[in-house]
Amino acid sequence: MNYDKLLHIETEEIQFGFNKSYHYHRYEPTPYEHLEKLFHEFPLHKTDYVVDFGCGKGRLNFFIHYLFQSTVTGIEMNEEFYQDALYNLEKYRKNRKVRERKINFHLGKAEGYAIQPEDNYFYFFNPFSLPIFQKIISNLFYSLEEKSRIVKIILYFPSNEYLFFMDNHAFFEKEADVHVGNKTDKDHFVIYKSIY
Repeated sequence: MNYDKLLHIETEEIQFGFNKSYHYHRYEPTPYEHLEKLFHEFPLHKTDYVVDFGCGKGRLNFFIHYLFQSTVTGIEMNEEFYQDALYNLEKYRKNRKVRERKINFHLGKAEGYAIQPEDNYFYFFNPFSLPIFQKIISNLFYSLEEKSRIVKIILYFPSNEYLFFMDNHAFFEKEADVHVGNKTDKDHFVIYKSIY
């Protein structure tokens, strides 16, 4: 199914070249067929709050809202992609007659995002280096100290460094592996659940 057409958005274009910083990786949207498989096995609820770090043009945000009406926040540091996401949001709302404000985008670095007490799902498509990921997990840990809750981290195409860090983290345990595509070592989602 052509979800971009269905949702009246444009998210197909992949970023060529690389960011100037070693710490931030290029934009590439998660394939829709992979998202279909993930959310078939792990459906969300209307009451969930999802944060997509490195959201690009907002594909995941619109897809989740379309399927589940969950609240979704996209964090993007590239101003051009952020503007594209806002343009997509305008078209999505107009064409789907969406009035509620359950899709949000923030321009800025992921590690600077103030995790909200209701945020309970966190999505990463290998958007940056391990030190930045560790900083976000640290921010999340402080948020859990302020408001205890179960949270889940979804990693797509995770690096070995991310996996090693999460597999050895005292406050998270692996909940599931969802293999997609041609089932290479990295072609999967790994979901971690807090045990706080």
